[in-house]
Parts: sequence; structure tokens; C-alpha cells
Amino acid sequence: MSQKTFFLFCATVFFLVAAAHLTRLIFRWEIVISGWTVPHWISVPGLIISSVLSTWGFGLASRTKPTE
Repeated sequence: MSQKTFFLFCATVFFLVAAAHLTRLIFRWEIVISGWTVPHWISVPGLIISSVLSTWGFGLASRTKPTE
């Protein structure tokens, strides 16, 4: 696997995680783990961190030269 492919794959995964956090915040979905309701504020840092990592990954993929 080339570096570019790796960066694109990771960036896409983090993008999907960010989209899930944003969707949860918009639609006010509840998550319950073993009877504990996860507060919505936990999705805010999750959204920020995964968005930054996704942007970083796409940036690295665009700067990486394709290899054989």
C-alpha cells in the first residue's frame, strides 16, 4: 500500500467518524452504553478532532507523490 493510499484511507475513515458525530448532534440521537446515556457534548470534541485528522490526512495525500 502506498503512502498516498494509506493517507486517503485514514482521512476517509476520520471523515466518516466526523459525519457520524455531526449527524448525532443535528438529530439529537441518544447513545446508551450499559444503561449509561452518553451526553451530547462528548460528540463536540469527537467532531473537532476527527475533522482535523481528516483534513490533515487529505492534505498529506494531496502532497504525497504516488509510488509504484
